[in-house]
Amino acid sequence: MNIRPRINRWTIARRNLNFATDIKSSLVQPHFVVAGSGVNQPIESMPGINRQSVDVLCETIAGDMALGITAHMLFAVVDHHDKDSTASKASLPDMPLQQAITRLRQEYGGEIVIMTDVCLCTATDHGHCGIVHNHEIDNDLTIPELCKIALSHASAGADYISASDMMDGRVKAIRNTLEEAGFTSTGILSYSVKYASAFYGPFRDAASSSPTFGDRGSHQMDIRSGYDEAILEAVSDESEGADIIMIKPAMTYLDVVRQVADAVTRPVAVYNVSGEYSMVMASTSEEQSTASLVREIFHSFKRAGADIIVSYHARATIAGNWLD
Repeated sequence: MNIRPRINRWTIARRNLNFATDIKSSLVQPHFVVAGSGVNQPIESMPGINRQSVDVLCETIAGDMALGITAHMLFAVVDHHDKDSTASKASLPDMPLQQAITRLRQEYGGEIVIMTDVCLCTATDHGHCGIVHNHEIDNDLTIPELCKIALSHASAGADYISASDMMDGRVKAIRNTLEEAGFTSTGILSYSVKYASAFYGPFRDAASSSPTFGDRGSHQMDIRSGYDEAILEAVSDESEGADIIMIKPAMTYLDVVRQVADAVTRPVAVYNVSGEYSMVMASTSEEQSTASLVREIFHSFKRAGADIIVSYHARATIAGNWLD
């Protein structure tokens, strides 16, 4: 397996994200990309976060870049008529997500970090993270489809493939696919420690990715699972070539963040997920109170060992100087 430490040092934006110690430099703003033009649709369960077409998204990110937010995670929201049982449309170069990657790379070069979600759930008609075979999620049938999507994102110009599916062996397979295609500077952010959490509800509404049957307990980690399994997942992904190790959710698993951070050598990210975001937003309508809550939460992430913080609060935090 090719381990390439240079990946995290490849551009100034990557270096600032991975190695700066201040919270501002650690923040990643998530975005939801849809088809069409002029689309800027508020997400009811996530105040302040919208589904956006590529043109509006690029304007939003231009504003974020001006604020100093240089790291962005993109999620595709796939139209119902483009969904099928194998997420076949998710890897096409003319899909909105791939178009957004290309435009952002052309505009900002190495001054931006583009992270792209790679999973099947947003593009399958059943809403599951993998190929369904005999009414079960088939791990090994899923991996080739993930590799196709990852390769399309790399070809468009993504910095990091964010593998969020939790299939066994997908990091190694994606790394091999990228290497064979010559994308030796494209990184992998692995959702290594992702729990089957109740905190994902607003995201599934935003991305139209709720499963039509069953749940995700067969591949996402059980909330009762101990440290040994979390460390096993993280160390395994690191050995397969992951460049960043993700723990998700963040707030309810700070103890796990600490254990994983002590066990791996690659940068550690946390995802301050949609349910955590919505919980804070519902608790107060006063900006000062929100700022105090978010500042306290972000410091807890850093104290637990997080190098990178993916949060829907990123934009408001920087725009409002909430860290001062």
